[in-house]
Amino acid sequence: MWNSAENAFSRSTSFKDEIEDEEELRWAALQRLPTYSRIRRGIFRDMVGEPKEIQIGNLEASEQRLLLDRLVNSVENDPEQFFARVRKRFDAVDLKFPKIEVRFQNLMVESFVHVGSRALPTIPNFIINMAEGLLRNIHVIGGKRNKLTILDGISGVIRPSRLTLLLGPPSSGKTTLLLALAGRLGTNLQTSGKITYNGYDLKEIIAPRTSAYVSQQDWHVAEMTVRQTLEFAGRCQGVGFKYDMLLELARREKLAGIVPDEDLDIFMKSLALGGMETSLVVEYVMKILGLDTCADTLVGDEMIKGISGGQKKRLTTGELLVGPARVLFMDEISNGLDSSTTHQIIMYMRHSTHALEGTTVISLLQPSPETYELFDDVILMSEGQIIYQGPRDEVLDFFSSLGFTCPDRKNVADFLQEVTSKKDQQQYWSVPFRPYRYVPPGKFAEAFRSYPTGKKLAKKLEVPFDKRFNHSAALSTSQYGVKKSELLKINFAWQKQLMKQNAFIYVFKFVQLLLVALITMTVFCRTTMHHNTIDDGNIYLGSLYFSMVIILFNGFTEVPMLVAKLPVLYKHRDLHFYPSWAYTLPSWLLSIPTSIIESATWVAVTYYTIGYDPLFSRFLQQFLLYFSLHQMSLGLFRVMGSLGRHMIVANTFGSFAMLVVMTLGGFIISRDSIPSWWIWGYWISPLMYAQNAASVNEFLGHNWQKTAGNHTSDSLGLALLKERSLFSGNYWYWIGVAALLGYTVLFNILFTLFLAHLNPWGKFQAVVSREELDEREKKRKGDEFVVELREYLQHSGSIHGKYFKNRGMVLPFQPLSLSFSNINYYVDVPLGLKEQGILEDRLQLLVNITGAFRPGVLTALVGVSGAGKTTLMDVLAGRKTGGTIEGDVYISGFPKRQETFARISGYCEQNDVHSPCLTVVESLLFSACLRLPADIDSETQRAFVHEVMELVELTSLSGALVGLPGVDGLSTEQRKRLTIAVELVANPSIVFMDEPTSGLDARAAAIVMRTVRNIVNTGRTIVCTIHQPSIDIFESFDELLFMKRGGELIYAGPLGQKSCELIKYFESIEGVQKIKPGHNPAAWMLDVTASTEEHRLGVDFAEIYRNSNLCQRNKELIEVLSKPSNIAKEIEFPTRYSQSLYSQFVACLWKQNLSYWRNPQYTAVRFFYTVVISLMLGTICWKFGSKRDTQQQLFNAMGSMYAAVLFIGITNATAAQPVVSIERFVSYRERAAGMYSALPFAFAQVFIEFPYVLAQSTIYSTIFYAMAAFEWSAVKFLWYLFFMYFSIMYFTFYGMMTTAITPNHNVASIIAAPFYMLWNLFSGFMIPYKRIPLWWRWYYWANPVAWTLYGLLVSQYGDDERSVKLSDGIHQVMVKQLLEDVMGYKHDFLGVSAIMVVAFCVFFSLVFAFAIKAFNFQRR
Repeated sequence: MWNSAENAFSRSTSFKDEIEDEEELRWAALQRLPTYSRIRRGIFRDMVGEPKEIQIGNLEASEQRLLLDRLVNSVENDPEQFFARVRKRFDAVDLKFPKIEVRFQNLMVESFVHVGSRALPTIPNFIINMAEGLLRNIHVIGGKRNKLTILDGISGVIRPSRLTLLLGPPSSGKTTLLLALAGRLGTNLQTSGKITYNGYDLKEIIAPRTSAYVSQQDWHVAEMTVRQTLEFAGRCQGVGFKYDMLLELARREKLAGIVPDEDLDIFMKSLALGGMETSLVVEYVMKILGLDTCADTLVGDEMIKGISGGQKKRLTTGELLVGPARVLFMDEISNGLDSSTTHQIIMYMRHSTHALEGTTVISLLQPSPETYELFDDVILMSEGQIIYQGPRDEVLDFFSSLGFTCPDRKNVADFLQEVTSKKDQQQYWSVPFRPYRYVPPGKFAEAFRSYPTGKKLAKKLEVPFDKRFNHSAALSTSQYGVKKSELLKINFAWQKQLMKQNAFIYVFKFVQLLLVALITMTVFCRTTMHHNTIDDGNIYLGSLYFSMVIILFNGFTEVPMLVAKLPVLYKHRDLHFYPSWAYTLPSWLLSIPTSIIESATWVAVTYYTIGYDPLFSRFLQQFLLYFSLHQMSLGLFRVMGSLGRHMIVANTFGSFAMLVVMTLGGFIISRDSIPSWWIWGYWISPLMYAQNAASVNEFLGHNWQKTAGNHTSDSLGLALLKERSLFSGNYWYWIGVAALLGYTVLFNILFTLFLAHLNPWGKFQAVVSREELDEREKKRKGDEFVVELREYLQHSGSIHGKYFKNRGMVLPFQPLSLSFSNINYYVDVPLGLKEQGILEDRLQLLVNITGAFRPGVLTALVGVSGAGKTTLMDVLAGRKTGGTIEGDVYISGFPKRQETFARISGYCEQNDVHSPCLTVVESLLFSACLRLPADIDSETQRAFVHEVMELVELTSLSGALVGLPGVDGLSTEQRKRLTIAVELVANPSIVFMDEPTSGLDARAAAIVMRTVRNIVNTGRTIVCTIHQPSIDIFESFDELLFMKRGGELIYAGPLGQKSCELIKYFESIEGVQKIKPGHNPAAWMLDVTASTEEHRLGVDFAEIYRNSNLCQRNKELIEVLSKPSNIAKEIEFPTRYSQSLYSQFVACLWKQNLSYWRNPQYTAVRFFYTVVISLMLGTICWKFGSKRDTQQQLFNAMGSMYAAVLFIGITNATAAQPVVSIERFVSYRERAAGMYSALPFAFAQVFIEFPYVLAQSTIYSTIFYAMAAFEWSAVKFLWYLFFMYFSIMYFTFYGMMTTAITPNHNVASIIAAPFYMLWNLFSGFMIPYKRIPLWWRWYYWANPVAWTLYGLLVSQYGDDERSVKLSDGIHQVMVKQLLEDVMGYKHDFLGVSAIMVVAFCVFFSLVFAFAIKAFNFQRR
């Protein structure tokens, strides 16, 4: 039947020798097995070619590699052969694949937005939006918002077996279309129209299981390796229809007597079996995506070093390729990848789509010509409309029918994106006798509908899909890919693995708890603790309360860990990997062992050393109680994390929960003092049950059986319980444990529900101006446009700057050259590499680099990843913080000095780091006022800023908020241009740009390069590193420095017209392939100089360059540039910074003021929290200040003060940490650019807190002071306000300080936590100063919270001479006497405590400022 050797199925017809005979017998034996067993076994050949029968799941790693190498060797060049073999096998038995056709008709998606300044997230806007949202939900008002059309009634068909490219400029609606087709659009958008899969509506099928949407965002668990991530994704998604297909294939092959190719047979069986056997599929996908080199590397994040951004992008794609989805929607999967990797991935997608008849839509930003050629169909979008949808080879004919032609050396994809843009359209107009008029997207869409391709599409849509052609296996109707019990097992194994990877955190938490337990044991030491009076009992009660608070707080670390993982969990949920209970149940079960260990450690260390009741059963009961409490606290904080969904909000919710639980727990305020309207809070507080259970367990024990005296027969323990309004029945212990376990179950159920139903917080919308919105509507509708002459002249300049005059700038500058010779750069070898056997102590990253950059010349730095492009730029710009640099650098002939160089140069980093809460124009003004010379007045500064905005085309966005990358605010391309503008307003003579076009689409890259070209034309010196440029971008450069891996130079010189000089140089080297006509010279040059080519030709390109005439000429040029000319003067500045320290401080304060005002998640949440706390504590502590009859009432008043200080303080400290962390990150860039010194920045950060904290403390003090009815005298109120103000202040500064001394806010919160515990313990509330053991009293005086409580109590009660009843119920003393005798507070010390709280503020803020100056956590 088959006789050629290459056939996928060879059927032996002659038995030449015994081996063939033996093989035939083996296959026969295999074929006789029942189908179930047959598809789980295969025949494998080892290295020598010996066949053996194997179990599919038992392939060892080395065997898997061997098999893949044999199968996929062709994939390196072309996966076509491999897929052809797969296809042939199915065709041989006439087995058809399930196909899916996706249609969308009249699809309309609209959103509502605020315009102009109303869209800025200021505090008033935040409050109005909250109120409006609430009223809208209850249908009271509609709210004045403007409608923004995202998709405008579009229709189309996506056909199976064809690879479709989705193209369009940014914000044309590509992502919205893909999300809509995948059934993943958010509920906040208004959607109408119809989407069907094979004629079935999205509601009739499970869309996320039938199709897969590959997102732009790369959310992964940082602690997992690449292989683990893919294996987990594969197991969760299951194999779908593949298993049934394989059974049918095996059955038909058996009937037809066909013997399949052995390797292919094993591979396909592995593919279809899934489960634990997915590893072969995972290896295959990793090989295709080029992830096999980093398979066992952690994914990583900003804390953990991991894989690169491009590899994360490929991992996101791989997660869905290992699954069974028949429809793939891939959103901008090429960001951060070079064009050869993208080409390889698209090539694989093309052949798999054709051979397996899948349906694939891929949106790309900058497809190279080779990649573009791989697609069958193109969908071109602009302004929410489809301008063309049809075969790729007909798209140019459509545009030429309208008078627009693509030039010869132009990438077609770039042409398609630019021809719809108002600024770029004119250059393609090709009808000489008709004047050009701008054609808006609406007109193009209209023209397409009457074009033959458009008519054909409309005709196809008129005839509904015939459901009889729907393959039964095509559409998924099951919610999940695997049985739910199986998903539970997979999740359990996954989380167990994560716990192992996170072992450090668990060990750290355990050690922290152990240390606190040891301190607690020494504070409440049994040698200083007695069992004689009720006051002694109070100390024991305090120690129990403290233990419970520590165990409660121990669960708080769940919040940051959960919030960090939430985006991944939401992704898994939306892709239907598993139901949310399959995640929450294992996480609950796995927390039980840690709870047991932590509770047991605490009880074991403290129980007998503190001197609790010696009965062993009571010891065990305390352990059981603390275990239940720990479980409850983990559940509570998981609920807070999943409800808050954002670090600051979750922290606030978390501390709020703690406040309610602790204040109403029965210790801070006794039960009989809680007002009737809050008593329900007491009954629902879990801590109340724990407090009562622990108290009953201790005070009904043997130690407390002696009578209390004072005319009562009660035992001392019972008297204490009654005095503190605690329950005295023995059964309360079991009620407490049962209630805590009940809460644990309840919280875990709530956690599951929140994970299943809540979505991440919505993005802030970009700021849209009224004009922009109107113009967008006009373009969409295709209204007539009149292009003004001025505008036409302004934008008609092509990228080569044909029409650009050398425009002078408002401010003069001095053109400078930069030359460098024999630059070497070394770094220490990391330990990891030394362990792998590298003997050298240091690695050389740059080797003898020599070159020059001149004014008015645009130079490109090009090389493969790892060639050292950015390293060279960092070395020349003086941005390196480590390593050893050798060599000479000259600025116009004078040796380079870093202090002056920072003033005359600009550096545009690859990561666009800006303060998120400023608008574009504010960012530029801030940069200008700090970097331009001090003698330039503000008018000139503004004029210059506006000129720069015009130059980089940011004028229309001047009022837009910058926002955080990938979260809100400006798009990537706008952010890029802002980065360039921020450097330009410094009026530099030399500008370095690191990858200014990475992550941009072709049009955006063209805009950025046009900007760069404009700047060069003003006579500045510019150097850009560039990754994979298109022909247009590459040929806009004048000169090129080309590096190879290992940091060596292989070309430095001019590019020439159409890159002729470069081509001539490399083609003159013997054996180098000639360039094909129309090929991109940049791509060609990288291909012909690759290390494999060097190996093939047996040459070293660096050596060839060193011996060339070109190198000789460069050396002569550098010789000239390294000597100053007669008229040149060395650049000198009288001061290091262009502005005085005071001006720097004022500018930083201005910026911080705007940042705070527009950061409602920080400021508004703080105020909201303060108001709620003051009302809550005010109503709980109703008239506490006026009740002064018993010792317990005084204790209640002190409790209310303690709770407020601790909670508002800790919340402020935690909330300040992420804010300071972001601002500090921005300041690294700004300080490196010489904008300001560290101290003005740090003090501006300190000063901006003053008014906000003042407002906070005034709100709190006024509300609480009035409600609690403290003595209404001005002096006492002002003292109260004074202590509250400075206490909140030192907490905030403490939070800022911990951030400044640690790499980021996550570490800061871990470092800060133990101190909160110690401040809490030594505050004088749980154990009065007089009862603290002598060896710990020093810490009481060094504790800021203790001074605050001292000040607050003494200022309110220290001069009160009324008598008060003591806790024994008989004796009476004066209030001030009680303070002195029991608590150790003296009125004379009021002034000292006031000085001390101010001193702590000063101390923390100075340490913060010093740390900002001294520590730089940015490693370069």
